[in-house]
Amino acid sequence: MIQELLESNQFIMLVALLLIVSIVVTKFSTRLGVPSLVLFIGVGMLVGSDGLGFIYFDNPEIAQLIGVFALIVILFEGGMQTKWRDIRSVIAPSISMATVGVVLTTGIVAIASKYILQLSWVEAMLVGAIVGSTDAAATFAVLKGKNIRGKLEATLEAESGTNDPMAVFLTITFIQLLTTSEANFLLMTGKFFWQMGAGFLIGALIGYLGSFALNRINLDSSGLYPLFALGFAFLAYSTSSLLQASGLLSVYVAAVLIGNAELAYRYSILRFHEGFGWMAQILMFIILGLFVFPTEVFTLPVMIKGLLIALVLILIARPIATYLSLLGFSFTNKEKLFLSWAGLRGAVPIVLALFPMMAGLENSQVIFNVVFFIVLTSALVQGSSINWVAERFNLVSDKLTNPIHSLELISIGKANVEMMEFDVMESNQIVGQTLENIELPDRALINAIIRDGDVITPYGQTEIKTGDTLYILVSRKSKKEVKRLLEAVVDHETEYEKSRA
Repeated sequence: MIQELLESNQFIMLVALLLIVSIVVTKFSTRLGVPSLVLFIGVGMLVGSDGLGFIYFDNPEIAQLIGVFALIVILFEGGMQTKWRDIRSVIAPSISMATVGVVLTTGIVAIASKYILQLSWVEAMLVGAIVGSTDAAATFAVLKGKNIRGKLEATLEAESGTNDPMAVFLTITFIQLLTTSEANFLLMTGKFFWQMGAGFLIGALIGYLGSFALNRINLDSSGLYPLFALGFAFLAYSTSSLLQASGLLSVYVAAVLIGNAELAYRYSILRFHEGFGWMAQILMFIILGLFVFPTEVFTLPVMIKGLLIALVLILIARPIATYLSLLGFSFTNKEKLFLSWAGLRGAVPIVLALFPMMAGLENSQVIFNVVFFIVLTSALVQGSSINWVAERFNLVSDKLTNPIHSLELISIGKANVEMMEFDVMESNQIVGQTLENIELPDRALINAIIRDGDVITPYGQTEIKTGDTLYILVSRKSKKEVKRLLEAVVDHETEYEKSRA
């Protein structure tokens, strides 16, 4: 009993150290310009059996389960942060890239894999399908805070949030072709449209149900609302999966609907899921790092073959797929080049590479090792240079307005009022206006202004200046009207689009 207790305490100590180290390395990832996922994987490999030998882990079923669990959390957090007004205009090109683009990428990478890895055509197509989709976890993490032009950032986020169903469908299809003698292509095509259509509808239904419930059900503690929202994420995935639809697509659609609704305790929900999303990323990439045996991956044959396929993916397959899938859409050549370069691979290809292992395919270990090296190459080369490429192409913009935060007042939580926090920028229309000239709703009041570190007590003649932080007490019914007023910007908002035209 004492020995078991000591072992459990040692495990808890190891988990604590891994969590602390992983969070600390995010600081180094920013300074080094390396995506944090690479460092998380590195931590996993370091403590694994081929590293310091603290943990031996080689169970693909558990790795796949943890990976899917983490992807649900990450997709939900990313979807809630996605603004519908930003992605509405890029839905069509994003879906084209998420479907046509994935198929084209799969085919081109398959040709390279056939001759480089000496696989059969179906096995080569399987490799192409596994690395065919971009990764939501990597994309959301790398683009956060980069100020890439709104249209491009929205396109990449929507593509990464919706292209997983195509990659999963193709991966499972080619595994079935390798493990069964009969294949009904008509049935497989029907399954794909069912997965996409039903996944979207289930996600929309649960997203509407979730936003309705979060606003109508009064819970005893504000801390329960983030968990309540998370429950709808898992409900969306499980319901869709049980009905043979795309669970990941359902999660993303539900998250977008919930995130764009006027929610009670919205700030608490978003902040909780931001932290929990980081926790999911750390857990997932450390587990994937543990599963990898560096002595097998970082061998000269695997690295040479993986690097060749990665170059084909990055320099040939992704650009061709991007240009062809965006035919007829209004993107400039620079924007298409940037979208081609920003096709990050991450956790999804590694998780999909576990499927052949669980199916017992002959070359599953070779496929996993090569895919893992391809993902590392993509993360290091593309992930670390996205901002540089965007700046070179003049695709980085200044923020037009800051997000509005709602600070829930726990002491008066039953009064249906919130404290909104808003940072005033030069482009906001309220700059230069006095408080008496700002037409706030009756149930809204500016309680305090922070200016240059000092608290200013507002009165009618107080003038709003750039850099001010406003604290506004507002009823939940008036939030939408106040947000419209605060977020209004001057007319030169679209100068970039006009100059480009």
